[in-house]
Amino acid sequence: MSQSQGPKSQKTAARGTYAVGDERRARILDTAVEHFAQWGFHASSLARIAKDVGITQGGLLHHFRSKEDLLFSVLERSEEHDVEQIFRTETHPTETHPARELCAAVLALAEVNTRRPGLVKMFNVLVGESGNPGHPAHAYFTARYDRVIDQTTEALRRAVAGGELKADTDCRAVAQEMIAVMDGLQIQWALNPRAIDMIGSFRGYLDRLLRSITVEEAGL
Repeated sequence: MSQSQGPKSQKTAARGTYAVGDERRARILDTAVEHFAQWGFHASSLARIAKDVGITQGGLLHHFRSKEDLLFSVLERSEEHDVEQIFRTETHPTETHPARELCAAVLALAEVNTRRPGLVKMFNVLVGESGNPGHPAHAYFTARYDRVIDQTTEALRRAVAGGELKADTDCRAVAQEMIAVMDGLQIQWALNPRAIDMIGSFRGYLDRLLRSITVEEAGL
């Protein structure tokens, strides 16, 4: 007669089950990115996503309650290493040039995005769709842009207060412009990567911007 599993064996089996579940959840999220990037939210189907993952739609719904739940999970994961990393206070514990450090961090994020074109395409598609107030992600993207612009504005205001930027700098206008240029370049790059040097163009823009608003006319 075989002996029952002891506590250690049960814990090992539980960890293995969790690992399988985490791996499957990650595959669902990765596949959803591809589908949302290609077809948008409304034209994507849970059945097709599940099929491409190699599971049933019921298996997918075990991890995500609905297509809206899957959408928000994808969006939350895509932000994990973006806005939080750039604006987290511990990222720059001794800011001496907050404006230049901000620009360097934003440029680094753009460089990361060149290695994840699927996420960039998905973001562009979903932002376009969410211009419709009835879209499930409309409130999410509205709040996201408000948050990013507010945080960028605050970083620039610290640079003004610290004497790095000129006193008459319109920090909110500069913040809105920075985000618009970054997103606009990424749209062009996503459409035709060979037609534009996204990083070179963005670096050039940030350098010109800093030279025009820094007291010492220092670039990136």
